[in-house]
Amino acid sequence: MTRRISKRFLLTSALSALAGTALARPPERSLRPVMRSGSVAGTAAPRVASAEALIRSAELGGDVSYAVADAKTGLILESGGDRLGLPPASTTKAVTALYALDTLGAGHRFHTELVAGGQISGGVLKGDLILKGGGDPTLDTDRLAKLAAELKAAGVREVRGRFIVDGSALPFIRQIDRAQPDHVSYNPAISGLNLNFNRVHFEWKRQGGKWRVAMDARSRKYRTEVSFARMQIAARETPVYTYSERGGKDRWTVASAALGNGGARWLPVRQPEIYAGEVFRTFARAQGIVLDAPRKGRGGGRVIVRQQSADLRTICHDFLKYSNNMMAEAIGLAASAARAGKPRSLKASGAEMSRFAARKLGMNDSAFVDHSGLGDDSRATARDMALAMVRARAAIAPLLKPFPMRDERRRVIKGHPITVHAKTGTLNFVSALSGFATGEDGTDMAFAIIAANMDVRSKITRANRERPRGGRSWNRRAKALQQKLIERWGALYAS
Repeated sequence: MTRRISKRFLLTSALSALAGTALARPPERSLRPVMRSGSVAGTAAPRVASAEALIRSAELGGDVSYAVADAKTGLILESGGDRLGLPPASTTKAVTALYALDTLGAGHRFHTELVAGGQISGGVLKGDLILKGGGDPTLDTDRLAKLAAELKAAGVREVRGRFIVDGSALPFIRQIDRAQPDHVSYNPAISGLNLNFNRVHFEWKRQGGKWRVAMDARSRKYRTEVSFARMQIAARETPVYTYSERGGKDRWTVASAALGNGGARWLPVRQPEIYAGEVFRTFARAQGIVLDAPRKGRGGGRVIVRQQSADLRTICHDFLKYSNNMMAEAIGLAASAARAGKPRSLKASGAEMSRFAARKLGMNDSAFVDHSGLGDDSRATARDMALAMVRARAAIAPLLKPFPMRDERRRVIKGHPITVHAKTGTLNFVSALSGFATGEDGTDMAFAIIAANMDVRSKITRANRERPRGGRSWNRRAKALQQKLIERWGALYAS
């Protein structure tokens, strides 16, 4: 059932509600008289379809939960199924950003270090060299090349000990969600030492009747080949990919029938420390420094070279913009480690974030199992999400990207009277949107919409999770519904 408040009631109650700030606790309940013709400033109320009618016409099945509030006061303007817990998908990342910023601070930076496990004399390190990760989710191939050059500039020309890669700053997570197909790059491993969002670039070409394949740590400047991840072409049609781990290496096979004449894609990395170590070793050799093959472990000593990431606020802006799962998980795990010690699992870290969300954002009816929203066992209510936007408006609003309004052919509508900044979230047969909408008269609204058909989703096999039948058309209808609801709210409360 839809609950709705008239604009007259909003305007007359705003003076008392404005006594608190946007981060104060919004009103829990308010009277919601039904809007009547001529109820706003003596004029006829705009004629718009009801929320129920819009939901029925979308033909999504399952459940739809929504809530819209005045962004300044937190007064709920309209809601339906708003206390129903549904998977929030990638809108979880907005909560993760708030969690990390509150815990670590907007100016926090992640560090990656080269540590000498022995004395350096005459340019010779008489001990181990440790590549020590600090949980940086943005470390890439270009920065490893710079790190190797800085090692040489620091005077090291020979290492007589082992080459250790240390990712112990964060717990090792083999994959974010076990229900996903092995080959999807948005479901990699997480460690304290990560590289290229823990993805490896796979490229294939057909030349002279034979296949040529390459696996590399591609970046803007380099195409550094790696051997820890290996691909074998198999004479079959399905499955397209298979994965196994043998001897500390990622072993892949791909069906020849799926390759065509050539192409490329990113694959997830399950050995992030070895990946980073192997790439760094290549660049060290280019600087004249020969290292043993990397081995995982821990080590201490004197820091020789230290690199740092961008500040956390910038990183949060980027992972919200690009909806990068690996970045969200690494940042969430780092926040949990700072709050309560290194978590034992991703689920434990999600539980720590849930406690933060309840305490600081008032999200008492929501619970998270990860920080990216990839796992569909997380649950959030539209009411919780909308009011969290209100409470944390000053922190989260500047980080959200524009959400363009589109016509029926999905073309951007220029000059649309409603401006939206929001975080999207998409899983198979789950679509969520949470953020802010500014109407034609300047009224700011905070909202959340979650649609989910869990019955259909539960029947998708693991192998078909990447592109399930009917998933794309369902998602288009869900996004169209989101826009129609926002346009409804703009007409009723902000025109």
